[in-house]
Amino acid sequence: MKRINMGILTIGQSPRVDMTPEIMPLIPAHVDVIEMGALDGLSDAELKLLEPGDEDVVLVTRLNSGASVRLAEHKIIGKLQEKIKLLGDRGCQTTILACTGSFPAFESNHPLLFPDRVLNHVIQAILPKGKLGVILPLAEQIEDMRAKWKAAERIVEFAAASPYQVDNGIEEAAVQLQAKGVDCIVLDCIGYNQAMKEKVREATGLPVVLPRSTVARVAAELLS
Repeated sequence: MKRINMGILTIGQSPRVDMTPEIMPLIPAHVDVIEMGALDGLSDAELKLLEPGDEDVVLVTRLNSGASVRLAEHKIIGKLQEKIKLLGDRGCQTTILACTGSFPAFESNHPLLFPDRVLNHVIQAILPKGKLGVILPLAEQIEDMRAKWKAAERIVEFAAASPYQVDNGIEEAAVQLQAKGVDCIVLDCIGYNQAMKEKVREATGLPVVLPRSTVARVAAELLS
């Protein structure tokens, strides 16, 4: 079968050694992955300029060092657009935007997969009403995320546990949500991995939706 390219674009720095190896088994064998990051090549001083202010939508991502960094969403839009063009120029037939944040439309000559939109439709399909539990990296993100997960017949409960910290308390966050009677839990960050999903499932016995594997399966469907 002819080899084709797929892009993975992180809002942090590439390669995402914490993520890409985990999703590769879900991608067809004839697909070559090209990784890029919005923060690739930036100095500490340049990263400092991207930090959020009090009124900004906050995103959390990973640097090559393994450290996490907080970003203002609007400050990286232009950098993401630059990388999307580069990935298109490299012949990518689809690109995963490796972040569950909400983004505006980008100019692209190939399909872009937004985990945010994929997840929203998946959850709407499996839990149109009832009580949804959402785990996200920072408590300060909760208010911004209420509108994202709101539905007419669905109640949403939140808890915070960073995927980029050791002993992040994700099991405790999951149990908090279980105690509130949620029917399903979504891990609302691309940084959460399969091991974290299993911890949440084992702690609660509830269905758990993991963004990275969900969007990777959609990409596989497009590329197979």
